[in-house]
Amino acid sequence: MPCNKLTYNGKQDWEPIAARMDERRNPDAKVDAIVRDILADVKARGDEALAEYTRKFDCDIFTPAMIRVPAEAIARALEEIPADDAAILTEAIGRIRDFHANQKEKSWWTTGEDGTILGQMVRPVDRVGLYVPGGQGGETPLISSLIMNAVPAQVAGVSSIAVASPPRKDGTLNPYILATAALLGLEEIHLAGSAWAIAALAYGTKTIAPCDVLAGPGNIFVATAKSQLIGQVGIDMVAGPSEIAILADGSANPSWLAADMLSQAEHDPLAAAILVTPDAALAEDVCLELEDRCAALPRCQIAGSSLEKWGMVVTVPDQATGLDLINRLAPEHLELAVADPWAILSQVRHAGAIFMGHFSPEPVGDYFAGPNHVLPTLRTVRFSSALSVQNFCKKSSVIATTPGYVAEHGGKIARLARLEGLEAHARSVECRTR
Repeated sequence: MPCNKLTYNGKQDWEPIAARMDERRNPDAKVDAIVRDILADVKARGDEALAEYTRKFDCDIFTPAMIRVPAEAIARALEEIPADDAAILTEAIGRIRDFHANQKEKSWWTTGEDGTILGQMVRPVDRVGLYVPGGQGGETPLISSLIMNAVPAQVAGVSSIAVASPPRKDGTLNPYILATAALLGLEEIHLAGSAWAIAALAYGTKTIAPCDVLAGPGNIFVATAKSQLIGQVGIDMVAGPSEIAILADGSANPSWLAADMLSQAEHDPLAAAILVTPDAALAEDVCLELEDRCAALPRCQIAGSSLEKWGMVVTVPDQATGLDLINRLAPEHLELAVADPWAILSQVRHAGAIFMGHFSPEPVGDYFAGPNHVLPTLRTVRFSSALSVQNFCKKSSVIATTPGYVAEHGGKIARLARLEGLEAHARSVECRTR
């Protein structure tokens, strides 16, 4: 299992790396057309279309009556998982909720001397739809995805949250997803997957009410469906394959670095794991560790394919050059596996989540620490951020001007309107000054 070994000495070496990383975008025009037809079909036929797609791809006995998961099944699921697991989930939910509580924004107001009041009113959206992938036929439930998407919506104050996830072959949902929903206090869960689930959450059906914002990860069909709905509903982001970059110095443990790279490589053959280091000996040691550790993984084939195609061990002349490369990569996850990460944190301009030092591996953030693990990928972190409470809020400007304000400034406003050729705008103000 070879891992690509590169040298980066400065921006003159960036273009080949950028070209390689851009290949992961994997556009597919055929998927666009398929998804467009699915969206139109679900919009037209609702529950019947959902049931038909679900019979074809997930459960051959599925009917429209099975779409909504009964409330008793959600409550019963807590009895079907070990109490210790429920306790871990409860603690993780609490930590993630505490972190997101700090993101809440307040409405605000300013008052001028003339009595003018200006402000911004922050309100949650009315209804949110969350998609949770099934995960290997329902046997690897993506419970962390449910938590990371539901908690910020709840903290925002969203009053109505619907969850959609594909059923297993027997028409049920993994009890861990249901139990997690119960612990979150979620009561509306629907059995639907892929692009047809996204369509149902956006447009609504007889069973599923339409939503204002959609969030949650998924395959290329889910991502494409969300991208085609931009402008009709809000979405969290169009996420690509996972990625991690690690900046390491001689104080790092090569075995730990290899483990961290593999933690991303096992996600997907398109995932990218990149080590950047000025220590040539460390680079060689990590390459050896990657081979040994990958062979022992249950997902060794996926991880090996990822490392062979997209994995990189990049040697740089010094830490400053390494930071330059990191900022150009703009990674989803960044580990600063160096002796003093706090000394260089301010030099990191582009990273979705930053893990500080040798005892902050990326999975800590995936599951437990508190920050959201839904992060921008494919260098979009240059202009976007992690999923947050703000994704589920909207802001309204509030303007209350007085007769004195209009009398004093009306002529100026009318002049600006006329410069744009908008006479009715000008007269709207002037009629209040006579």
